[in-house]
Amino acid sequence: MHAIYKILAKSSGKKTVKQGEIVNAEVDLMMIHERQGTFVVKKLAGLGISKIRIPGEKLIAVFDHEVPPSKIESAESQKIFRDFLKKQENVNVYHIGEGICHQIVSEKGHIYPGMVYLGLDSHTVTSGAFGAFATGIGVTETASVLLTGKIWLKIPPVIKFNITGNLKPYVMAKDIILHILGKFRQSFCVYKGIEFSGPTLKTMPIDERMVLSNMSIEIGAKFGYIQPDDITREYLKDRVKNEYQIFETDDDFEYDNVYEINVEELGPQVACPHYPDNVKGVEQVEGTEIDQVFIGSCTGGRYHDIETAAKIIGNNKIPKGLKFLISPASKEIYLKALDKGIIKQLIIAGAVIMHPNCSNCTAMHLGFLATGERSVSTANRNFRGRIGSYDSEIYLASSATAAASALKGVITDPRNL
Repeated sequence: MHAIYKILAKSSGKKTVKQGEIVNAEVDLMMIHERQGTFVVKKLAGLGISKIRIPGEKLIAVFDHEVPPSKIESAESQKIFRDFLKKQENVNVYHIGEGICHQIVSEKGHIYPGMVYLGLDSHTVTSGAFGAFATGIGVTETASVLLTGKIWLKIPPVIKFNITGNLKPYVMAKDIILHILGKFRQSFCVYKGIEFSGPTLKTMPIDERMVLSNMSIEIGAKFGYIQPDDITREYLKDRVKNEYQIFETDDDFEYDNVYEINVEELGPQVACPHYPDNVKGVEQVEGTEIDQVFIGSCTGGRYHDIETAAKIIGNNKIPKGLKFLISPASKEIYLKALDKGIIKQLIIAGAVIMHPNCSNCTAMHLGFLATGERSVSTANRNFRGRIGSYDSEIYLASSATAAASALKGVITDPRNL
């Protein structure tokens, strides 16, 4: 069996499971953020229920999408969710300023290998980077989990991407996943799981591994799994209090397919408007004028991203009039960047530092684009109208490419600086 199959078998009280089988799995952890939380509250209220029936410690609630609220409607909605949470016991609640849900669950030690973890957000797959079964579900399913503690799941086939080769300077995990997206397209892995493996990952820090798992959903995957190793254990060592079990995939497990991805000659990649799989090498779009650069989100707002940006910017200043927005993915990352002097350096360069939240990724209240404006973003989606005008353009790139572009005011290959 695959390691994920073993996790789902254990959570379902079975010795073995097979592809295509439907299991009733016990959920170890459920996450809800404020943008969707009120819908769950209303769903439960429609059933005459005001309290969850699972242990409170199995639920995480994060205020991260539109905080502080920018509309009366959002404020009222968040109040409903907060009032609901006050009625529960032992729930892990992270209010404004703590950071993005997908970053919080790992930093605070809630996620670890062997878990069944569900989130009311598609990018819950990020936590597959820690050897867990992690996937997103909808409002109705979430309400059901809060009442039963279980969920029906169909065991999916698994595709492996075996990544080999040494990355060139200023080529990052974001470039790898964009390359895969461009090659295989958005719907390639619908109701299939992905495992990322190979020697390239052996030296890749957790920050970068999380990018691969995070954007597995953009290929349609049910999960984006990475086998835990010493790097995983070191990250979790001082965070996780619970004991955990690391499952290994059997040698005779048959993958749906195995694809070899050699990154030795890979250069920076850019997803052009208006789909994440409309990918080109940076040299094909270099020189395109831009109005905004955003470094942040659950894909590109980690310390490694901000540190990389600072190294590229150096003591230079960005062009006047360019909107250069940076949003750390969590308070922990923000404070670390402050302690290292990186935040001061970037502010002097001309960046606007925003508090830790989803920020410009969904433009709930920050960084809207006007008609005809273009942005380079480290986020994960560039659908038409996602962060402003329907007639604006979003180019997805790594933090290295984004920082280089901010420095020059046009899309720029960071290797040429």
